[in-house]
Amino acid sequence: MRYAIAIPQFDSDGFDADGLRSYLTRAEYLGFEGGWVLEQVIGDAPLLAPLELLAYAAACTQRLRLGVAVLVTSLHDPLQLASSVTAVDRLSHGRLDIGVAPGGGRRRFAAFGVEKDTYISYFTEGLRLMKAAWSDEPRVTFHGRFREVDDLPIQPKPVQRPHPPIWFGGSAPKALARAVRHGDAFLGAGSSTTADFASAVQVVRRELTEQQKDPAHFTIGKRVYLMIDDDADRARERVLAGLRRIYGKMAGIEAVPVSGTPADVVRGLREVMYAGAEMLLLNPVGKNVAEDREQMERLAAEVIPQLS
Repeated sequence: MRYAIAIPQFDSDGFDADGLRSYLTRAEYLGFEGGWVLEQVIGDAPLLAPLELLAYAAACTQRLRLGVAVLVTSLHDPLQLASSVTAVDRLSHGRLDIGVAPGGGRRRFAAFGVEKDTYISYFTEGLRLMKAAWSDEPRVTFHGRFREVDDLPIQPKPVQRPHPPIWFGGSAPKALARAVRHGDAFLGAGSSTTADFASAVQVVRRELTEQQKDPAHFTIGKRVYLMIDDDADRARERVLAGLRRIYGKMAGIEAVPVSGTPADVVRGLREVMYAGAEMLLLNPVGKNVAEDREQMERLAAEVIPQLS
């Protein structure tokens, strides 16, 4: 089992550089494999942009892998996004993981100049173009439905070859089949329940068999929103308050977190493990870096040792 920790992204009262730097170095010291962020371009939550924050994190760390889950890549220009990903991969000396997804029907595609009727096609073609930009070819030619690229020089290339590991999100059967076809790993959303994750894992495993891919080279993970408190009721209040800061009044969000005493959190995380997670992205939802730091310390001291 592999354990990663969420990197605090809230910037409500000014960027806490010292606090975040300390958080990241402590995450490395505690043995977490990776630190992850998420993307929310449009929303009320004051979340710092993910790749830019990971570039900062790269300068604060030496071993910690750095991930983002997920980039809604249908809302990005593929060549510009490929360049940004390459920059963070090189700045971190090859420690970047990227999660991608096309987004759902509720996305405000018009704000990004994307047609709602074609966003899936735009997503898959964009991913193919990014992979071409990351390829060993010094000059790229690509002819698609949305992009025409002729003999363009694209340098530099990512450190990781052929590109940083690509994690897919999604829950619908077609999305999960796409994840196996185009990706290297699957990460269940934090906004999905353990039961829904278990169902998705079954589909992913079936697709791995049907597409003749080796499960040993395709990691399955899950982001888990959580809060530890010696008072279980207070933990529940705190975790729901944190989720409302991120998701607002999103329907069903109250069913997804794990919270309570350390023993409660151990039970909740074991359920996610039994559902098929090989990597747990532990995501405290505190109000600030200090509160997330306290949660990270408790996870390392009181929870993870009981999961081993």
